Amino acid sequence: MRRVVVVGNAGSGKTTLGRRLGEALGVPFVELDSIFHQEGWRPLPEDLFRARVLDIVAADAWVIDGNYRVVRDLVWARADTVVWFDLPRRTVMRQVVLRTLRRMATRQVLWNGNREPVSGLFRLDPEHSIIRLAWLKHATYHERFAAAAADPRFAHLRFVRIGSRADATTLVATADG
Repeated sequence: MRRVVVVGNAGSGKTTLGRRLGEALGVPFVELDSIFHQEGWRPLPEDLFRARVLDIVAADAWVIDGNYRVVRDLVWARADTVVWFDLPRRTVMRQVVLRTLRRMATRQVLWNGNREPVSGLFRLDPEHSIIRLAWLKHATYHERFAAAAADPRFAHLRFVRIGSRADATTLVATADG
């Protein structure tokens, strides 16, 4: 494992695992959200996003966390491993709600000065509520990544399904750095 992409639902633990895996492997960790979400939650234009990601994946080794379809072709073409968080919905929802509340209470700065908006607790539009997005995308991500793991186009990739916190801990403990 030298070029790893970590995918899965919001709140599943991608960033935490990505950081730990990057440390264990001794390679840089990149959170795609930090590139995409500009100040005021403005999205980085697609051409600039692709260019920045292309520079990152050109490196010999890395761990990248994110599900962005607009750059998946770039990331997956260079990756050797896809770590797929596929936790039960109840686990993901508990984690994303607690994380969101913690971020709001502490006013934690995320990327480029952005903070979790309190309005995200009450909005039903998944574009404005990470909790709603996690609920709605859970089955979609399961189906998408299960299909990708079986797709011959991705035969060059090793898929590692993480179905529990124990699976994540084991992966990091056995990562060869």
